[in-house]
Amino acid sequence: MPHDRHAPPKVVAPAGDADTAGSPKKLARSLGVVGGTLLTLSCVTPASSLFVIVPELFNSLGTFTLMSILIGTVICVAVAFCYSELGTLVPSAGGEYAMVGTLAGKFTGWLVFIQSLIVVMIVPSLIAMGTADYLEPIIHLDPKWAGAAVMLAATVAGLLDLRANAWITGIFLVLEVIACAVVAFLGFGHSERGVSSLLHGSVVDATSGATSGVGFAAILAAMGTALFVTQGFSTAIYLSEELENPRKNVARTVLWTLGLSTAIILVPVAAITMGAPDLKALSEGNISSLVIGWSNSGVGTFISLCIALAIINAGIVMVIQNSRVLFASGRDKAWPEPVNKAFGTLNKFSAPWISTLAVGVPGAALCFVGQDLLTNITGVAVAALYLLVAVGALFSRRGHHKDAPAWRQPLWPALPVLVIVALAYTLTKLDPTALWWTLGITVAASLYWALYLRPRPETRWVITLPEDERV
Repeated sequence: MPHDRHAPPKVVAPAGDADTAGSPKKLARSLGVVGGTLLTLSCVTPASSLFVIVPELFNSLGTFTLMSILIGTVICVAVAFCYSELGTLVPSAGGEYAMVGTLAGKFTGWLVFIQSLIVVMIVPSLIAMGTADYLEPIIHLDPKWAGAAVMLAATVAGLLDLRANAWITGIFLVLEVIACAVVAFLGFGHSERGVSSLLHGSVVDATSGATSGVGFAAILAAMGTALFVTQGFSTAIYLSEELENPRKNVARTVLWTLGLSTAIILVPVAAITMGAPDLKALSEGNISSLVIGWSNSGVGTFISLCIALAIINAGIVMVIQNSRVLFASGRDKAWPEPVNKAFGTLNKFSAPWISTLAVGVPGAALCFVGQDLLTNITGVAVAALYLLVAVGALFSRRGHHKDAPAWRQPLWPALPVLVIVALAYTLTKLDPTALWWTLGITVAASLYWALYLRPRPETRWVITLPEDERV
């Protein structure tokens, strides 16, 4: 009988811990919910979202910024439910591609992998380049060189023991949460308007200085930004192979991260909205200036340094997360055999060290590429990635998956359909140049699939899962 190349991939377990057959070793399960949540929450970097992304919303939405983030969070909850269900069905370091490839077929999984690879290689560099702005109170640095240095430092940290990194990022995360708490305390302590202001949209035009109302159409136009304020909870999926008892802890980690990050961001947003001296200051979105106005320059410097640490923290976590994607792709035979073996090599800390270098070193080089283009390409890839995950969620209850032990999302299949519709709309609003770049990369990857992977179904792109180690 001929092999069905369109069928979902065969799921097999890696060959133990030994490397006798040249197969990569599997990752050690060393993380609990607390450690996984710390690492995942660090990837969200709520302080970076508050100081870098939220000001854009203040510019366009003014007092309706909180409302837009709340709506975006509702959609993110639906996305998180998809990730939680698929992550417990397919707990693999491959993340999205392993989940979707197992459920919806190998080619769909390959398309997901390409989108995730674009994100893997670009996002850490974009985050790292923001470090210089927040170190400005104590030292002037070129953003490109500062970003490259952060990427290289994060790469070194990524080569260490994962549990040690959980504590390192946890310490940085505490400082970042303190910074958000200080902003919230100062904002509420200098309230100029009541809670009702959060329910009435007003914004000041930066050019004319005129005040205007904000309607629901403006919120929809800014939803692409609002959706990604809490983006990062999906990191738990990449760590699922290293989480203890993944059938339960993946969903717990994803949902705890989303809930905590939303709270850490929303409370200061409410405080800033109520505490800004006037609508013009609020619409300018310069949170550092607001903090100085509420306190003094010393507190402003402290907040800026906390944000710089948050960015470094995010770099460490992203390098850890993204190296696991390359590790899994090598184990799943996505490349010629020498590359597969290299990506699957672990060091004495059970870290995939060549995969880590393959993420970190090019990431340092990308800090010298045009930031706007990288940002726009990433936006397209993330939207496409989430959309494909939602498509995969529609296949999560077919065949033997229907009765498999896993966390199950409520309101299925309505929530995956909601995500597909919302993100398909978002894609139509993104930068055309970035859409063409992403499409070109995807077409080239599809040719690689057709000419190299598809003719070798038994020996290439064989998506594997670690053996279940539930206790």
